[in-house]
Amino acid sequence: MSTLTINSFGNSASGKSIVNQGFLSNSVTNPSGRLNRRGRLARTFVVLSLTVVMAAGFASQSGAGQDVASTAPSYEIVVVAPGETLWSVAAAYASGDVQGMVNDIREANNLSGFDLQAGQRLRVPLK
Repeated sequence: MSTLTINSFGNSASGKSIVNQGFLSNSVTNPSGRLNRRGRLARTFVVLSLTVVMAAGFASQSGAGQDVASTAPSYEIVVVAPGETLWSVAAAYASGDVQGMVNDIREANNLSGFDLQAGQRLRVPLK
């Protein structure tokens, strides 16, 4: 925004006027278009700020800094002995709920029933 002020005081014969250029004063004092120290500092601050914001945005999109819990369960391979049942195998490895362990063993080995064969290899999930 520019403002023009005419000074009517003093010698009117000189015809001089005082012009307030407002924001354009930098171009009058620095006609080459180069930035002074304050302008260079402001430009550097703006560029660095935008760089930090962009880096933070890319990092959040890529998932950087997030802890990913291991969801892959660990198993122990058990060879079924003659006369052993699914319940007895589950009871040997269960820490409380045997029926839950039976279901986990069936799910881990894709068993449709409860019958086991001697020599069969089972994956028993460790909890």
